[in-house]
Amino acid sequence: MILLDTHTLLWWSGQIGSRLSERAFSLIEEEKAKTSLLVSTISMWEITMLCERGRLGLKQNLDDWLRELEGNPFVKFIPIDNRIAVEANRLPDPFHRDPADRLIVATARLLDIPLLTADTKILDYPFVRNVW
Repeated sequence: MILLDTHTLLWWSGQIGSRLSERAFSLIEEEKAKTSLLVSTISMWEITMLCERGRLGLKQNLDDWLRELEGNPFVKFIPIDNRIAVEANRLPDPFHRDPADRLIVATARLLDIPLLTADTKILDYPFVRNVW
């Protein structure tokens, strides 16, 4: 299993121009074939916030896209529970204060799975397994 960072989800789903690396694309295809692609619910909060503020335009209606994702048999949303919320505030330093990134990293750490991200702040963070 792998957890998709917010931008990775957007690139993979084709909602914005894709910048997936060849390795990232291959990993997604491998995971789709054998298990699920995991997505934190905070990613949907982040995407909705950006759309509502006019900072992100999707190729299709946000609600329709979300229904499509939810109906996809190999996409599984991970809700933010108490353990994830606590872990997000206890991440070892140094890590930046962005709440969405903290919750996504905490989710990957607690599930003990790699996070698929191109975010250099996360790629440089030694306390989470990540791939790109």
